[in-house]
Amino acid sequence: MIDPLRDLDSVREATERLLAAAAGLDEAATAEPSRLPGWSRGHVLAHISRNAEALVNVLEGRPMYTSGEAREADIERDAPRPLTDQLADVRATAARFQAAGAVPADWSRTVELRNGITDAAARIPFRRLIEVELHHVDLGIGYDLEDLPKEFAEREIAFLAQRFSGRPDVPPTRIVADTGEWGTGGGDGDPVTVSGTAPALLGWLAGRRDGAALNTAGAPLPALPPL
Repeated sequence: MIDPLRDLDSVREATERLLAAAAGLDEAATAEPSRLPGWSRGHVLAHISRNAEALVNVLEGRPMYTSGEAREADIERDAPRPLTDQLADVRATAARFQAAGAVPADWSRTVELRNGITDAAARIPFRRLIEVELHHVDLGIGYDLEDLPKEFAEREIAFLAQRFSGRPDVPPTRIVADTGEWGTGGGDGDPVTVSGTAPALLGWLAGRRDGAALNTAGAPLPALPPL
């Protein structure tokens, strides 16, 4: 069962972890490449801030972004800022997100995200948690998939499995970790079983790892579309 208030607490804790780690960077490090192709660490930090604002818009009934072009332009604009400005922005926008989540509301209502995607409002705090946790990993500053909280990793595997479920461009797939099992992909044919540790499975599903550490019993590893 989704618990948005508990997830808001997890977002706060994850944000503090990220801020504490990023505070150890210097100006040169923020301009260096992150683990995301084409993005510096400054791009990642800028995106974390702008995403918080965008999810406040969602919770308050406004469009998440004015346009895809504006979203990209805002990140490019903010990426070169000094580290102190980046961290202040992450902290301030995180506080605004927490404040928006604390307002009494109908968590069962449907909200709209990017590209016409809809979801229950109750899932927005977890969506923000995904952004904070995975982009902390993307910064490449000593926090890796193996460091993610176990419960988060399992929930994110389930979330991504659901996201790819029913997709005709993804073969039917059975995902097996030592802590659980999930199904995804299209419905035709025998499923490919992909097994491994939760971090390795999450890395593959989230496009952060190539899946080389996973076991498919000799079958080709299913190709996943970009997120």
